Formats: sequence, structure tokens, C-alpha cells
Amino acid sequence: MHITAKVDYAVRTLVEIAAASATPVKAEHLATAQTIPHKFLEAVLGDLRRAGMVNSRRGPEGGYWLARPATDIAVADVIRAVEGPLASVRGERPEEVEYGGAAAPLRDVWIAVRVNLRAVLESVSVADIASGALPGFVEELTADPQAWRRR
Repeated sequence: MHITAKVDYAVRTLVEIAAASATPVKAEHLATAQTIPHKFLEAVLGDLRRAGMVNSRRGPEGGYWLARPATDIAVADVIRAVEGPLASVRGERPEEVEYGGAAAPLRDVWIAVRVNLRAVLESVSVADIASGALPGFVEELTADPQAWRRR
């Protein structure tokens, strides 16, 4: 899986807002705190606002805040909001891809990849990351030394 800068910035932005609690957070603070280029951050915040994940208000008392509880925003939701489906093959959903001959079982491989992505990304919320309390199975996966091995 390729995690784009846009996805990375979007998740980090939401985590930073979640950590700020209920007070609106200025874009300047978000950009500085997470080292995100301001212009890029504006685009990300626009995507998050259109997806119903953040609200905003202009002015001295303005800023950004979560539109729903951080516990209700999964990492998968963020990816879908800024990039689209979690897994695609040449721009198509895995179940829509058809292969002939010896490659026919490949579609099942792509679907299995999507299932495994969902298992992690739909189970980890912005609140989990902001609190530093990731689900136990994520901690188990990352505790395995093989998880850190480059291949």
C-alpha cells in the first residue's frame, strides 16, 4: 500500500485537532505542529470539511474542530475522504477486475489485501492515535520483529 502525503497529512491534522479537545485550532498551529506546508494543509482541510470530518469558523475565535467524535473517525474513513477506495487495481475495485487463464485467482489476492487493510484501518480511530492507545492487535502486529524488517 502506498500512503500518500495527502493521507498522512490528513490523519495527522485530525489527530492534532483531536488532541486539542473542544477548542477550535488555527490552521497556522496545525501547519506548524505537524510540519505541513500551509497550502497543502488548506487543501486537506477542504477535503476533510467536505467529508464531514471537520467544521470551521473564520475570525479571531475561529479555527477547525472535529465535526464528530474522534472515536467515530477511522483511519480508513480519512483515506477514503482524501484519496478514494482503500484498494484499487488500475482504478477499479478488486471485485470488478477479471483475469483469464492462470491469472484468474489474482482477483482473490487483491480482495484479500483489501480485507486485511480494512482489518487495521477500520479498527484504528483518530482518538486511538491521539491518545496513544492503539488497539491490542495493532500492538501485537508491530511487536513482531518481522514487522519492522525491510523486504
